Amino acid sequence: MTVVNHAAVTMRFDRSFDSEGSAIVDSGDYSWMLISTALVMFMVPGLALFYGGMSRTKNVMNMLMMNMYCIGIVPIVWVLVGYSISNSSGGGGFFGGEWIGNFDAVGLDGLNADPESLIFVAFLMTFASITPALISGAAADRMKFSAWAIFVPVWLLAVYCPVTYWVYNGWHAGNGALDFAGGTAIHLNAGVAALALVLVLGKRRGWPSEVMPSHNMPMIMLGAGILWFGWFGFNAGSAGAANGQAVQALLNTFLAAAAGMVGWMAIEKIKGGHATSLGAASGMIAGLATITGPAGYVGGMAGVVFGLVGGAVCYWAVSLKNRFGYDDSLDVVGIHGAGGLTGGLLLGLFADASAIPGGDFSDGLFFGGGMELLFDQIVAMFSVVVLSFVVTWVLAKVLDMTIGLRVDDETERAGLDQTLHAESAYNESTAGSVVV
Repeated sequence: MTVVNHAAVTMRFDRSFDSEGSAIVDSGDYSWMLISTALVMFMVPGLALFYGGMSRTKNVMNMLMMNMYCIGIVPIVWVLVGYSISNSSGGGGFFGGEWIGNFDAVGLDGLNADPESLIFVAFLMTFASITPALISGAAADRMKFSAWAIFVPVWLLAVYCPVTYWVYNGWHAGNGALDFAGGTAIHLNAGVAALALVLVLGKRRGWPSEVMPSHNMPMIMLGAGILWFGWFGFNAGSAGAANGQAVQALLNTFLAAAAGMVGWMAIEKIKGGHATSLGAASGMIAGLATITGPAGYVGGMAGVVFGLVGGAVCYWAVSLKNRFGYDDSLDVVGIHGAGGLTGGLLLGLFADASAIPGGDFSDGLFFGGGMELLFDQIVAMFSVVVLSFVVTWVLAKVLDMTIGLRVDDETERAGLDQTLHAESAYNESTAGSVVV
C-alpha cells in the first residue's frame, strides 16, 4: 500500500483488491496509524504537565484544565464541521468547498463507514486538538476560563481549519510549499496566535519586575519526555503508512530533539554559567518544533542541523519578549512560533527528494532546486502569519469587549485554581510553604 508524499492531511490509502473485487487492507499500515493517533493524543496531557510545571502553584489546575479542555471540545467540533473545512477537495483554493454536516466526506456514515476514512479523521483530530492547547501557555495566570472555552472552538474554525486547508489542500499546496507534519499549520500558526492573544490580554501583574519561577521541575521534565515520545506519532505518523518516509521522519525527529536540547544547554552554560533542566526541556521542544515541517523531506545529518539551529534561534527568540514588552508567559511565541518559522525556512534550503523513498517534491536550494521552494515557503508562512495574527487579534478583542478576556485583579492575585475551579493542585499538608 502506497501513500502520497505530503503530510497525513492529504493521506489516502491506495488499496489493492482481490479477485472478487474486495479491498485488501494492509494491517501493518493501519496498525501504525492507530498507534500514531494514540501517540499524538497522549501529547496533550504531556503538554498539560509541561505547562503545569512551568506555572505558579496557585494556577496549576487552571493550566491543566485549559489543555485538557481542548481534547474535549475540539473532537466534537472537528467531526461536525472542522474536518470538512480543512480537508474537502472542493473550493477555490482558499477555503474548503464542503461545510457543515458533510458526513460523507468525513466518513461517518454509520456502520458502513470506511475505516480508511475513519482513521484519517481520527489522526487529524489529534492534531487539531493540540494546536489550540499550545496557545494556552502564553495566556497563563490571567485568562478567564469562560473566555478560553469560547476562544478554542471559534479559533479552530476561524484560523486553524482555513490554514490547514491552505497548507495541504489549497493554494499553498498548489504553489509547491511543503509542510510535512504541521510546522507552518500548527507551530507557526499557534505561535503567532499566541502573540496576538497576549497583546490583547496584557501582562501579568508584576511582570517583568517580579520573579515568577516554574513551580515543579520534575513535572516539566516528565511532560517534556511525554511530548518527545508522542512526537514520533506526530511526525512519523504523518507519512500515512509504515514506510521508508516514516522511518526517515522518526530519525529526523529523534536527532533534532537531541540536538536542540544539547544546543540550548550549551548556550545556557556559555552565557549564564549553568545548564538547567528547564533549558534542556525547552531546547528539546524547540528542536521538535523546528523539525516538524521538514521531517519527511530531509535526510542525512539534516536533523542535527535543524535541531541546533532551531534551538539557538528559539533561545534568542524567547529573549525578545523582554525587549519588546509582551508577556508570553510560557514561551509559546519564542519556541513554537520561532521554531515553526525556522524549520520552514530551512526546508527551503535542505529539502532532498533523493533521501526519501519515492520522494516526489521539489529540492531545496542546497540540493540543486534553486530558489523556487524557498520563495514558496516564505510566501506560505507570511500568509499564515497575517491570517493567524489578524483573526486571532479580532477574536480576542471581541471576547474582551463582550464577556471579558481577563480575570480581575483580586482573582489574579489569589490564583485561578481556587477562584475559577474551586480546587487546588496541592492541599495544605503537601503544599507547605511553596512559593506561589
